[in-house]
Amino acid sequence: MPSLVQSMFRCKLTEFEMKQILILLIVFAAGMGLSVEAGLLGPLGENVGHMSATLCIFLVGSLLLSLALVFARNRSLPQLFAQPRWMLTGGVLGPVYVVVITTTTPIIGVGATMVAILFGQLGASLLLDHYGAFGVQKQPVDRYRFGALILIALALWLIH
Repeated sequence: MPSLVQSMFRCKLTEFEMKQILILLIVFAAGMGLSVEAGLLGPLGENVGHMSATLCIFLVGSLLLSLALVFARNRSLPQLFAQPRWMLTGGVLGPVYVVVITTTTPIIGVGATMVAILFGQLGASLLLDHYGAFGVQKQPVDRYRFGALILIALALWLIH
């Protein structure tokens, strides 16, 4: 029996391609969640203070992750602290991100905030991929990838 995606596009997709589509849909949904989060955090930050709003988000997230960890199959917390310390510094970026969206969203709006974040994410991602930073597979910046960055810069200009 053909899948919904195969029926929609009238093509035969491999298992790998189906998995790729599913992953992209999940990431798409997560991206939509980030916009909703920004929309919620802006007013919350204005009502209770930006740092308090950020702390609230991380406390709720920590509680939910702690609960999820109880039911997780692969719990390797001791191995976490055996990793190189530089790998753990990514935790610093989360609060910075949340404070930025909490403070900027009420000023420039959810759309401009998200497109600006996307522009920064893609710019950094292209550099990380190009140089193979942090052990990711090298993927050179070609004209298509650079063009995507330019289009997002244009989207930022248009939306702001």
